Amino acid sequence: MTQKPKKPLNKFIRFTSIGLQMGLTIYLGSKLGEWLDVKFNNQDQLYYKIVSLIAIFIAIASVIYQVIQITKDKSP
Repeated sequence: MTQKPKKPLNKFIRFTSIGLQMGLTIYLGSKLGEWLDVKFNNQDQLYYKIVSLIAIFIAIASVIYQVIQITKDKSP
């Protein structure tokens, strides 16, 4: 028996997963920052702010990279 070639993921599903991944990255970054503030008894929420910003930059870079990969897959 021959196997059918797998269809590439629908672009809608791929973009949805990118959004979920971005949201999860930012959420986990903020939770890490909160945990660090509690652990080191920081009243100014410095760790929360720094780690959240780093998570946002990582999420944006990841989205840009994945969109570039999707557009490369589309080109002939």
